[in-house]
Amino acid sequence: MKAVLCKAYGAPGDLVLEEVAEPVPGEGEALLEVKAAALNFPDVLMIAGKYQSQPPFPFSPGGEIAGTVLEVGAGVTEFAPGDKVFGGVGHGGFAERVAVAARNLQPVPESMSFAEASGISTTYGTSYYALKQRAALQPGETLLVLGAAGGVGIAAVQLGKAMGARVIAAASSEQKLAVAKDSGADELIDYSDGQLKDKVKALTGGKGADVIYDPVGGALFEQCLRAINWYGRILVIGFAAGDIPRAPINLILLKSCQVVGVFYGAWSARARDENRANFRDILAFHEAGRIKPVVGAIHPLENYAQALNDLAQRRAIGKIVVTPGGGEQ
Repeated sequence: MKAVLCKAYGAPGDLVLEEVAEPVPGEGEALLEVKAAALNFPDVLMIAGKYQSQPPFPFSPGGEIAGTVLEVGAGVTEFAPGDKVFGGVGHGGFAERVAVAARNLQPVPESMSFAEASGISTTYGTSYYALKQRAALQPGETLLVLGAAGGVGIAAVQLGKAMGARVIAAASSEQKLAVAKDSGADELIDYSDGQLKDKVKALTGGKGADVIYDPVGGALFEQCLRAINWYGRILVIGFAAGDIPRAPINLILLKSCQVVGVFYGAWSARARDENRANFRDILAFHEAGRIKPVVGAIHPLENYAQALNDLAQRRAIGKIVVTPGGGEQ
């Protein structure tokens, strides 16, 4: 079978596509034919050696997948060959087949394509954990979402609306903001002019946002601190801008606000039952038509470098997906 391999840290173009041995499912695992693997920013960090947890060489990027069960290992009773499933794998999704712990998989709803399902586990899992468990977002509160046209950003916009918040979507272009508006945002902010704080204040009567969802970091983070409401919560999701900001903690004191870390991968491993309960909510939102994954681009596995570069250079709108197994999405 074919797999994209990272054998040394570097750029997307340094990866290789090779024939490798097919995995064998162990106890508690299912062997999947990968129909779709969705990209996330940790994929870019991982191949560069900059992620907080690094797999040993050689490894394939691709942390969330959807596909068809081919075979199950000993002790697996919840799935059978032919089942359509999705889930988070951490890495390894850029391969035609992968062995996955069955406990990390869930059935693909009939209403969802493989491409859509591949982008659910990390993006919606992260955003719902952030808004529900970490921010305790309440109906009627104002939620500001940065990077609102990216994978986690769109998920945060849609979930924020489903949870009853007033959602302000912020992005760097009119094209991206149009996607956020289609996802349900109430207000839009183009922060390419550097005026994020002033625009948020203008939309909130000078109070600021109650919750700020920040997957961007960089210079925008200090503006978030200046645009947060009293008792507000700033959710630290990631650093797509490339720079890890240093917080002027006097602003945290003056606003009596919280800066809250969101490490979904570690939490979901520690709180499996709570995470499954979250996904029951997420899939119920989807069934009710209140959320819908946005797939911006689909690439064959051979185009892995272009797909990763588009994500790294922040050209992505919605989820970028590669299709190792090809076929109907």
